[in-house]
Amino acid sequence: MTTAPVADQRRLLDIQVLDTRAAKLGHQRRSLPVLGSIAELEGRLEDLSRAQVEERTVVADTRREVAKAEADVEQVRQRAARHQARLDSGAVSAKEAQALQGELEQLARRQGALEEVELEVMERLEQAEARLAELETQEAAIAADVARHTKARDAEWATIDRQLETITAERAALAGRIDAGLLALYDRVRERTGGLAAVALYGSRTEGTQLDFSLTELDAIHSAPPEQVVQHEDYGYIIVRMEPK
Repeated sequence: MTTAPVADQRRLLDIQVLDTRAAKLGHQRRSLPVLGSIAELEGRLEDLSRAQVEERTVVADTRREVAKAEADVEQVRQRAARHQARLDSGAVSAKEAQALQGELEQLARRQGALEEVELEVMERLEQAEARLAELETQEAAIAADVARHTKARDAEWATIDRQLETITAERAALAGRIDAGLLALYDRVRERTGGLAAVALYGSRTEGTQLDFSLTELDAIHSAPPEQVVQHEDYGYIIVRMEPK
């Protein structure tokens, strides 16, 4: 049978108040609305990062296409220039001149077709670079939002943490004045129930949570010696007997 001074049992109620406040603050710290905003924004940043990787690949591939198209056009230009130079030199026969002229016409058509390809690829490159620039702009804007929300989160956390530090100090001071065995029992009960361990009983009415007692249990509680630590039959809560209000 556990016993403890009546004053220590009643101090458990003060410990319970502090622990309940700390638990609420802890929940508040974990569930700040700004945390959801940050998570959403960070998710959007991840999506943008993946989109940028894909778009950079498109840009790189298209730049290679542009380079190839430019090289193809330049190759035809140079061949045409060489043929034209031979014609202009007058050092070819009439038959060769006719052949060169025919090839120049073919090269001109080929150059026109290649230049169309080059133009189309350059337009695609311009579009891809524009999409990439837009993605980077969006990323910068969202990153700024993340920084702003993070600053707000840190400010709220700091406020909560200061309150928790005060509660922790108050609890430590109060716990130092309570019977060690009683406090250990309180902590075990609180861990088992998920937070509640000490309940005040005024006559037949509990405060802080509604508990039902059988007449036999209620009689046993009030008949127990004042220093006997009484626990609820079903939940194990420490029942702290108080003077009826």
